[in-house]
Amino acid sequence: MGFKEQIDVTRLPEHIAIIMDGNGRWAKNQGKFRHFGHESGVLSVKDIVEGCADIGIKYLTVYAFSTENWNRPIEEVNALMELLISTINQETATLNKNNIRLNAIGDISSLPQKCIDDLKSAMDNTAKNTRCTLTLALSYSAKWEIMEAAKKLAQKVKDEKMSIEEINEDTFSAQLTTTNIPDPELMIRTSGEHRVSNFLLWQMAYTELYFTDTLWPDFRREDLFEAIVDYQKRERRFGKISEQLN
Repeated sequence: MGFKEQIDVTRLPEHIAIIMDGNGRWAKNQGKFRHFGHESGVLSVKDIVEGCADIGIKYLTVYAFSTENWNRPIEEVNALMELLISTINQETATLNKNNIRLNAIGDISSLPQKCIDDLKSAMDNTAKNTRCTLTLALSYSAKWEIMEAAKKLAQKVKDEKMSIEEINEDTFSAQLTTTNIPDPELMIRTSGEHRVSNFLLWQMAYTELYFTDTLWPDFRREDLFEAIVDYQKRERRFGKISEQLN
């Protein structure tokens, strides 16, 4: 029996977040340039998005480009930006066909203007889709996001639009880029690394973490289903004891 058949569809995580790691190492193993790994990684994204939609996952967020990635060699950064543009343009029709909405979080204004324009166009084009929401974390940093939220709240207090006493988890979360997205229940990281790398730090306070040695270009929906099966074997207590959950 495959992993898909083992999934309890009544206990699916509503939101899965993925750190797509290992493209460069995969390319090196193939004797190719790093860009070849990123291109191959796009195929994994397509398969995972379709796999999520197939079984009923409502939200999928993928860490596509971090603020730290700007420090990579300029040739790789430029290639990544070109790949982003071409992929968005090529896949918008497929997203609509599969009733998938495209979303983006991060410091989008720091992206090349062509990326911004094509991204906005694709988001507008898919805005009415309801089957699944695919969020791209682009030029994203959780620390940046948290600082921006703090600045917004400070400005509201300064402008006397709210009081300090009104600041709580809900009002803070409302200032984040994920304000309309539920917190992820499951985070998957590929390539054998065991860290969250400045990704959704506020949102992942109670997220189940799943690490696999599989490099991202080799990661397919059967690997996704395996991660979900593992997730469903865990007991999510949120600070309570087991007896309180029954």
